[in-house]
Amino acid sequence: MALGPELTIYHAAEQRTALLAALAAHPEGLALDLGEVAEIDSAGVQLLLAAHREGQLRQQPLRLARTSAAVDEVFALMGLSDFFADSADSAAADTLAGEHA
Repeated sequence: MALGPELTIYHAAEQRTALLAALAAHPEGLALDLGEVAEIDSAGVQLLLAAHREGQLRQQPLRLARTSAAVDEVFALMGLSDFFADSADSAAADTLAGEHA
């Protein structure tokens, strides 16, 4: 699932709804493509953390298949680089590729 180009407070509610629907539609787990995100604020980070937690509660892995420089910078500033580091793996990329096929 691709998100962006803005993960900000102005779009958080609609993106939350879309993320929850995507989690429900993909019980095997979900790969997020954040490669096109040009702007992210604390509400966007909170959205990603909440989606990660919801995935854990449902026992559905939530992985980041790709991140933009803006996302990487905010994760680094907030000390979240390691939290999401394990998410960007080849299994997530395979899942993402399957979604676009």
